[in-house]
Amino acid sequence: MEQHIKILSVLFILFGILGVVAAISVFLFGTGIAATILSTEDSPDAQVGAAWAGGCFTFIAVLFGVLSIPSIIAGWGLSQRKSWARILTIVIAALSLPHVPVGTALGVYALVVMLNDETKRILTA
Repeated sequence: MEQHIKILSVLFILFGILGVVAAISVFLFGTGIAATILSTEDSPDAQVGAAWAGGCFTFIAVLFGVLSIPSIIAGWGLSQRKSWARILTIVIAALSLPHVPVGTALGVYALVVMLNDETKRILTA
């Protein structure tokens, strides 16, 4: 089980980092759209459209970033063998199950490992 916990910690950190990278990409894409709108037209409607586009993409980027942080924290906690990391990992694994196919595979794997009696013993010691 030790090896499975190590693998899960790396996977959760990697998926968290990927989420942060996705958040930055969405933010930059939204900024580019807003800049493109403003550079092609100078009307008040274009300014409102650019503000809406930039705001919506910023909101989505912040959402991606905020939702990725618990995954990084869970991965770090697992690597440090913290007892609270087991519960956080179970919650994140359950929430990732609907994200077919990668989230489902990671969620099932994490649940199988985290609900194992040996893992409970390792992370509570």
